[in-house]
Amino acid sequence: MFNIGDYVSRNKYNNDCIFKIIDIKDNIYYLSGVNIRLLVTSELSDLKKENAVRSDDNYVEAKEFKEDFFYLTPTILHIDSSNDYLERCLKLYRNNKLNAYGIVCNEKEIPSNIDKYLKDINPEIVVITGHDFYNKKDNSYQNSDNFIKSVRIARDYSDKIRIIAGACQSNFEGLIKSGANFASSPKRINIHALDPAIIATKLALTESTKKIDLIHILNETKCGPKGIGGIECNGSMFVGYPK
Repeated sequence: MFNIGDYVSRNKYNNDCIFKIIDIKDNIYYLSGVNIRLLVTSELSDLKKENAVRSDDNYVEAKEFKEDFFYLTPTILHIDSSNDYLERCLKLYRNNKLNAYGIVCNEKEIPSNIDKYLKDINPEIVVITGHDFYNKKDNSYQNSDNFIKSVRIARDYSDKIRIIAGACQSNFEGLIKSGANFASSPKRINIHALDPAIIATKLALTESTKKIDLIHILNETKCGPKGIGGIECNGSMFVGYPK
């Protein structure tokens, strides 16, 4: 018997992913991926007890700053449907000394609320993420339409902000066409919980006068360009002198 909060894996998938039990109803276990943005259900017989490992949460290559210069980093607005993933992303921002606001919001409610969030916070970088799923049988997505609507609103709000959007298996092409600078998932794969935040951090620590190295920044994520793709753009950090 397992309890809410326990960490488990699924035998029929060769125990390849660690999950946290977030609910139990009628002998059905509701699971949330510890590192992968994935929501699934399972029966008791398929579960194996596991220990959670989060050793790579703070992964971002340190930025070297020139001693006599000062640096103005952008404000980040991170909207996520998962409080657990959001807290881990916010920790990543804090460890890189970035100014970030986190808001927990269900995917379906983001389109009707994002305009208020943008006006209240006025960010230079926006992350819109949570959970998604691609159904090959009918070529449909669980939450991509909500992400796409939200991206369009954010892009209408400002043509200067950098937008990172999507979750596991999201409609990459639809998100890019709607105005996202970076989006998941080109190969419709599951993405790591920190991947959107890694992209946001890299953008925030790149000078506004410099074009990002697109291949490099995508390879800095956990899942690489199969999980997240994007378009060329400049960074969002301003550099001044003297300190």
